[in-house]
Amino acid sequence: MPQEIWNVLSSLAAAVLLAVLISRFLCQFVRVKGSSMERTLKNGDILLVTRPGKYRRGETVICRFPRRTAKTLEINAAFTLCWHTLFVKRLAALPGDAVEIREGQLYVNDLPLPDPPDMASIPRDYGRRQLGGRECFVIGDNRRASHDSRAADVGPIPVGMLQGHVKAVLWPPGRIQIVK
Repeated sequence: MPQEIWNVLSSLAAAVLLAVLISRFLCQFVRVKGSSMERTLKNGDILLVTRPGKYRRGETVICRFPRRTAKTLEINAAFTLCWHTLFVKRLAALPGDAVEIREGQLYVNDLPLPDPPDMASIPRDYGRRQLGGRECFVIGDNRRASHDSRAADVGPIPVGMLQGHVKAVLWPPGRIQIVK
C-alpha cells in the first residue's frame, strides 16, 4: 500500500510541476472579467495567453494591475505567495513613446492612432506625456468603460508588469477566434 500512495503522490507532484512550468514559460489561460475590451473581447471569454516576449504597439496584452493583488498567503515571515490581479488591455504605446489624447483622438508620437472598428471615441483628454524607457501605455477598446493607463491609480505600466500576449479566444465555442 505505501508504494501505491507514493506512486499517486509522485504522479500528482509531476503533474503540478508540469502545469506550473507550462504556465510560467509557455502559455496560460485567462478569463475576461468586465467590459473594458468589448468589441474585441467579452466578459467570460477564456483566452490563450503566451508568455512575454517582444511586444508590439496595438496588440492585446495581459498586465498586472498596479498595487493590487487578488490574494496573498503568508506561510511564515520568510515566505509569502501573492496572486496579482490581472487585466486585459490594448498596448497603445511602447517605452519612449509620447502619448496624448486630444478631442477624443489617441496620438502616439504625434500621429493619430487608428481605432479598432466600431470603437467609441475616448471621452476625456490626456495631456501629452513622454513615457520612460521602461513604461508602456495600455488602454481598453471600450474606452468609455475602461480603467487603464489614463487613470491616476494605474498610469503608465512598467514593462515588467506585462504578463503576456493574448493570442486567441478559446471559449465559449461560438466566440473561438484569433485575437489581433
